[in-house]
Amino acid sequence: MRTDALPDGRITAPAAARNAEPIAQVLLAHAPASGRALELASGTGQHVALFAHLTPGLTWQPSDPDPVRRRSIAAWIAHSGAANILPPRDIDACAPGWAAAEGPTDLILVVNLLHLVSRPAAETLLDEAAMALAPGGTALIYGPFLRDGQATSDGDAAFDASLRAADPATGYKDIEWVTDRLTGAGLTLVAVEEMPANNLCLVVRA
Repeated sequence: MRTDALPDGRITAPAAARNAEPIAQVLLAHAPASGRALELASGTGQHVALFAHLTPGLTWQPSDPDPVRRRSIAAWIAHSGAANILPPRDIDACAPGWAAAEGPTDLILVVNLLHLVSRPAAETLLDEAAMALAPGGTALIYGPFLRDGQATSDGDAAFDASLRAADPATGYKDIEWVTDRLTGAGLTLVAVEEMPANNLCLVVRA
């Protein structure tokens, strides 16, 4: 993913800028009015800086296992001036055990992560997210997915192939497999929102 660095320590990613508004619309439609929001794999920090302003009743906890990304997140928090964002935490969303440490939480947001990790890592992420949600809590999972085992565009097929060429364990996950994993963990599928560029946003509730 292409990124650029700003003098104040913020990192920007054009992809994050492009998808921020569509994700924000789903967030505003489904997020609780108040409570604790946990963003996993926050990346540059662009999203949490925007979403915190849009949801003043939520207290946002950004996270990322990469210290470079956490520095960027902290810079975005400072730049945003939002009072409802906590300092970024070192959480590996694909490692077992984080749910016990971080839950219960009212909202979990995951953007563009499942296709970058292996299937076992994705299984851990989904299972931990289900355990971390408070009763009635909501999770939003955004990204590209296979549908009936197939990519939905030539561009998606090429990107999926490039991911698997670099690491055969990674690549797009099938939407049915993801939703089955989540519902099998006790969550209710609320919506599958169609997003720009053939992406989807899954909305599930505890």
